[in-house]
Amino acid sequence: MLDWWDYAFMKRALAATTVLSFSVAPIGAFLVLRRLALAGEAMAHAIVPGIVIAFVIFGLSAVSMVIGGMIAGLGVAVLTSVLARWTVIREDAGLASLYLIALALGIFILSAAGSAVPLKSFLFGSILGIGNDTLVLIAVTATVTLVSFALLLRPLIVNTVDPVFHASQSRRPGFVELWFMLLVVLNLLAAFKALGTLMAVGLMILPATAARYWVRTITAYLLLTFAIALASSWAGLFVSFLVPSVPSGPAIVLVAGAGFALSLLFGPQGLHLGRRIRSERKPVNARDASRYGAAAAGDGRGAD
Repeated sequence: MLDWWDYAFMKRALAATTVLSFSVAPIGAFLVLRRLALAGEAMAHAIVPGIVIAFVIFGLSAVSMVIGGMIAGLGVAVLTSVLARWTVIREDAGLASLYLIALALGIFILSAAGSAVPLKSFLFGSILGIGNDTLVLIAVTATVTLVSFALLLRPLIVNTVDPVFHASQSRRPGFVELWFMLLVVLNLLAAFKALGTLMAVGLMILPATAARYWVRTITAYLLLTFAIALASSWAGLFVSFLVPSVPSGPAIVLVAGAGFALSLLFGPQGLHLGRRIRSERKPVNARDASRYGAAAAGDGRGAD
């Protein structure tokens, strides 16, 4: 059972997912807190045309694919803002329309170019076969992300909790949001080479949603999100190693999905909390409060 450690590709995959978990955990946590989880999914597909065009022109170059993905992602973000401001289409509808077009365009270009890279690998990733350039990209992404959060964590928390107050206290209120979205795109590009375009956002969002059912403080939330992401990555890799027909990307995301389901069922802020709240007969409005107080006074359970 432990012969997996004899394979160099498993060591590289474990190292890559460990560093990637450090990087995507805070990104996913704040996407959930800011209610932008679906926007993260949309951006994961929006970067596809830029990656594909860079791949067709320059080949498997991490630098060119990052630049292409950044251009495509920022282009979709800008077009979404333009549509929301100058047309009747709302921002969510514009983003959904553009990311669907971008995803279809990327897959079309990849197929039309006759790429030697299998479409399955493009969609679901190939973390068991990553190269040195991908490892460097993941390491650089993690470094930039962690340093950025060390510098911007407090403004980002304030902007998440009360954006109006943050705007009144900051000279450049849009800088924090812009930098955060750049980090989102950068982490999606790093995860893309490992997990594919369809699975990249899974490791980002599912551990964050699972951790949300267990904790209430931001520090504990970030730490638990990282722990769930790391455990999901390692367990998914072992599953794909033991069952070679199972792609590593979907295996990792499915394990993270199992963690989400368990958290939903047993977490103190999941369904367990809901049953506990419903079992407590508390008043919900002024009329119920008066009735509750009268009944309590009648049977001797009023305030002392």
